[in-house]
Parts: sequence; C-alpha cells; structure tokens
Amino acid sequence: MKLNITETVLRDAQQSLIATRMSFEQFKEALELLDKAGYYSLECWGGATFDSCLRFLDEDPWERLRLIRATVKNTKLQMLLRGQNLLGYKHYPDDVVRAFVRKSVENGIDIIRVFDALNDLRNVEVAVDEALKAGAHVSGALCYTTSPIHTLDMFVELGKQLEKMGCHSICIKDMAGIMTPKAAFDLVSALKKNVSLPVVVHTHCTTGLGSMTVLKAVEAGADVIDCAVSCFSGGTSQPPTESMFYTLREMGYETGLDADKLKEINDFFKPLQAEALKSGLLNPIVMNTDTDALTYQVPGGMLSNLVSQLTMQNALDRLPEVLREVPRVREDLGYPPLVTPSSQMVGVQAAQNVLLGERYKNVSKEIKAYLRGEYGTAPGKVDETLLKKVLGDEKPITCRFADLLEPGMEKAKAEIGDKAKSVEDVLSYVAFPQVAEKFFDKREEKARNTVKYTITAID
Repeated sequence: MKLNITETVLRDAQQSLIATRMSFEQFKEALELLDKAGYYSLECWGGATFDSCLRFLDEDPWERLRLIRATVKNTKLQMLLRGQNLLGYKHYPDDVVRAFVRKSVENGIDIIRVFDALNDLRNVEVAVDEALKAGAHVSGALCYTTSPIHTLDMFVELGKQLEKMGCHSICIKDMAGIMTPKAAFDLVSALKKNVSLPVVVHTHCTTGLGSMTVLKAVEAGADVIDCAVSCFSGGTSQPPTESMFYTLREMGYETGLDADKLKEINDFFKPLQAEALKSGLLNPIVMNTDTDALTYQVPGGMLSNLVSQLTMQNALDRLPEVLREVPRVREDLGYPPLVTPSSQMVGVQAAQNVLLGERYKNVSKEIKAYLRGEYGTAPGKVDETLLKKVLGDEKPITCRFADLLEPGMEKAKAEIGDKAKSVEDVLSYVAFPQVAEKFFDKREEKARNTVKYTITAID
C-alpha cells in the first residue's frame, strides 16, 4: 500500500514552534538531503513565511523560493495560500490574487494548498482557477473545527464543492490538533466515499492526539499525511516523520522514504533546535501537550504568537485567562475556525478583553471588518449585542467582498514606483506595504554600499 508523506520543517513546523524565524541560511545546506529523502512534497512557502522573511529575516521571500527551487530538483514544492487573503491579513482584489498565484508557480511552487478561514468557498474560487490555469496541483482545504454547526455532512459538502471547482486533492486542515482519531477515521471515510479525489490529512500534536489521528486517517484511506522531522515535531507542530515512517512501514505501507536520509536530516536540524531553545525563541510551553486546547482550539502558530505577545507585555502569567476567553470570543463571532487570519483576530481580541478587564472595551479594526462581512459569511450566528455595538444600524455585506474591490496591481505599481524592481516586488508591497517598502530601502542601501566597497577595493 502506497502512502505519501509531506515534510513541514521548512514551513509549518518552524512556524508553529519558533514563530517562522528560520532563515534560508540556516537550512540551505539541508535542501539536498531533503530532496533525496523520498518525500511526496516539501512544504516550504506560504503561511507566515512571506511576512517573516520581510519583517524579521531581511530576506526577499521570492528569492528564498527561487533558491530552494534551484537546489530541490526532484521533490514537489508546496505552499499554503489563504485564498482571497493570499499571505496577508485582508482580502485583495482579484487581479492581485491572480498575479500572486501565477508568480508563485513561476518561481517554483508545484502544489498550492488553498483555504478560506471561514470555509466560505467563494473566497477560494479565483485562487483555485488561476492555480489550475498556471498548471499547479491544487489542494482544496477544509478548515477543521468543532462546534454545534460543523458537522460531518457539512465537511463532506465542502469537499464536493472543492471537487467541482477542479481541485486535484482535498486536504483536511486541523490547525489546532483537535481532530480525534475517530473523527479523522469518520471524516476521511466519508470523503473517500463521496469525493473521487486523494485525501490529505494535516494536523498538529498540540493536544497529544496527532500521531493517533494520522494513523486512523491512514487506516481510513488517507493518501497523504503531513509530518515534521522529529526534532521539530510534537507540541504545536506535526507528528514526527521518522516515527510515522517506522510505524507505517511495519504495517505494510510504502512511503518511498529513505531511513538513512531521515536520520541525516534530523541530525542537521538538531543544532537549530538547540540554538532556538538556548535563545528562548523556542519556548518550552509550545512543546508541551495541552489537552485544554480541545476546548480553546488554539492552533500552534497562534499559541506561539500569543506567548510572544504576552511576554512582551510582561503578562505571560495571564495566558490561561486569555485561552479561556478565546472560545467565548469565537462563539460570539459565529464559530469561525481558528486559522489565519481569524485566529489572530480572535486571539488579539481575547487578549484585549482580559488585559483591559472588560469584554469588547476596545474592538480591533479586524474584528470590525469581520463583523461587516469583509472576510466572508460567518459560519454561524453572530452575537446580536456585539453586532449592534460595533455596526450600529449598518448592514453587513452579503456579497463576496472582493467583488467590491477595485483592481490593485496598477495602483500599487504607481505607489511604489522605482523601488519595485519586479512584479514580485509589487506583490510584496501589496501584501505588506510598510514592511516591504522598508525592506526595499534596506536592499537599495545594501546595493549602494556593495558598489562603493567594490570601487574602493579596485582603487
């Protein structure tokens, strides 16, 4: 029996554990090993990597992708895309979405996993369409969550809709590690019965269920599972690649992985893990098993960001209060799945509610936009009191919000001017205007200094 494994250490594993702070220089020497290990794909781009490259690592995310592609010749490169949100935190015009998707493929991406935070599939249609036109493998994702309205039938219906759009596979995206082994078995079984596409399973080990959940998903017929090399696995990350490999091999599954290469890969990343622990970048809190997450449903990246934010405010001791507030805010908002950008919105609002000592004393602009309908239709009923407090007599938007947006590429080109050296630069600017412009200025200064140094050296 054949089973494919995707390695997440270059994207979700490091995003979940160390807030996406792994630079290209740190992992570049591992790329050849990763390429020869026999993985189905390497998840290496998208998610928070784009923002982190520009904001914290002084890297061009597009160049990072091109450099990975230059070394990885045999293995598919995979990215995570937030539908109409792309890699930012708001909805973008359709021309921007199409340009971003096409450039992602042109720069090296083979597989695009696309999702909408609210499972409002109107918000993935354009990205899916353009990815298909660009020749990418499109994996339509269902954001898994539990609530009174998120039923097995609802998820199966979403899977059917993604198949009709032309997706090549269906991914069950369990951001917080709350999908139980039985739930995984039931959902994979139902999808395999009702949808004629391969099923991919993505989960986290936050609650301690990850490996058991993946195993039951495989038994139900899952075709691809996401894992992380062992030293960057567990906690808020994915199940360990090596452990799953050995277990599945014993059960008769053929993964195509090379055990010796897996050990070499883990040996490479061990010093990076030790360095992150020593510096405090890897907080032991995110490595623990936390069964309370079955209640508050906080995904790995969200938890590491909450820990970071509360630490900066000298309020880490209030994390338990914030986590208890998260499901209350989520219920008020109509049970959105907690995944970027909704996870950040809910997390920030929960933290404000706790730290300010009053619920919704200050409502973030993102929550206001959510309540206006700018992110799509809430899965369930939004609290009427909160809606009235924020919107007054204003009526929420019912159409796809992107239909109200003017084209953005030409406007962005005019705004950024000569600082943008390519279409990719313009897209970086559209996604993160201030951060990208600052990066372009630093890049220009570095180029001038390099020229100056070269002239001096020649003289």
